[in-house]
Order: sequence, then C-alpha cells, then structure tokens
Amino acid sequence: MFTLLISLIVLFSALLIILILVQNPKGGGISGEFSSSGATQMFGVQKTGDIVEQLTWGFSIAILVLALLTNFTISSNGGDAIQSVNVEKAATKTVPSAPAPIQKPATK
Repeated sequence: MFTLLISLIVLFSALLIILILVQNPKGGGISGEFSSSGATQMFGVQKTGDIVEQLTWGFSIAILVLALLTNFTISSNGGDAIQSVNVEKAATKTVPSAPAPIQKPATK
C-alpha cells in the first residue's frame, strides 16, 4: 500500500510539473527567459483554458491527500513495530557501573 501511494505521488508530481509548464505565465516565470512568441510556441498556447487550471489544483490537492495518507499508513503499519523494537533494545541495555576503586597493595 505504501509503495502504491508513493508511486501515485511521483506520477502526480510529474504531471503537475508538465501542467505548470503549459500554463501561460502572468509574471515571467520560467518562460520569461524566452521571448513571448517563443514561450507560447514552446510551452503551449497563449491563453490556457480553465481545464488546465482545474487539473493543476486537482493534482496539487491529490498530492497533499496522498502525502497525508502515507503518513497514516506508516504510523498504522510500521510505526508500532519500530517503536516496540526500540523499547526492547533500550530495556536490554545495561547501564555501566562505576569502576571499582583501585586498591593499593599492603606494605610490610
């Protein structure tokens, strides 16, 4: 389950990157480095439709929800096992005792 959630996060992140590059920048952004005509030819049309903006918000929210689900998956499956192993290791460790005092040999 954890692997599936991570795979979906990676896939949605890649799609979100592509969607962001397709959108028309309002303040320069990445395509501000290129001329305006080159940017529209390279990254998409002049004005993006509402569907691109909705998909961007959808993928962003999906990544957020999947990240939260991954957190709950870790804490419900592996969190207790990891904690119990650490508690057992801590319980079995012995605390070093103070060194024995050095005794001087008796003089005759």
